[in-house]
Amino acid sequence: MKAFTQVSSKVAPLDRPNVDTDAIIPKQYLKSIQRTGFGQYLFDDWRYLDAGDLDIPVAKRRPNPEFVLNRPEHRGAQILVSRENFGCGSSREHAVWALDDYGFRAVIAPSYADIFFNNSFKNGLLPVILRPDEVQAIFERVAANPAAAITIDLPAQKVVLPDGRAFGFEIDAFRKDCLVRGLDEIGLTLQHAGAIRAYEARRKIEAPWLFA
Repeated sequence: MKAFTQVSSKVAPLDRPNVDTDAIIPKQYLKSIQRTGFGQYLFDDWRYLDAGDLDIPVAKRRPNPEFVLNRPEHRGAQILVSRENFGCGSSREHAVWALDDYGFRAVIAPSYADIFFNNSFKNGLLPVILRPDEVQAIFERVAANPAAAITIDLPAQKVVLPDGRAFGFEIDAFRKDCLVRGLDEIGLTLQHAGAIRAYEARRKIEAPWLFA
């Protein structure tokens, strides 16, 4: 998992509440359990003017010029800002994989669906919760200057706008530590690999019948 300390980037503004996981990554793309390759299908139904599936090359489809990710001024953004209840709907982890594979490191919104929120931390995507008025301030800043970068400083737990305004956010201390160190649950377990091997070796001596 990629470590997250500080990200400075322009912002992609998705001005919609209740963004469903089926909108983030439609069901026809859930056939793979690999964590890569989903970015090209992110927000597929909004991003393209024609329907797609795994058998249709993306290069042959027609992009929707009005959708935020297809606008030149927002391409390359690593921060997505949206409205309340982001990631609602089904529990598919593919939604987080698609956002991460596209290149987003963080989402900013007033609230999230619980399962999406938890899945984000497990995959190195930072879901920042700000007050609705603070989210609105970010939308207004992006509208005024789409090229302007904002900074998310995870150790300081702040979102800093180009004009110097800073919005603090709360985050669970354990989840923060995992993101800063770039460790998911497997990575945390492997920190104790030596102790695990020593325990298994000892158990083979103490209870050899378990390993017969």
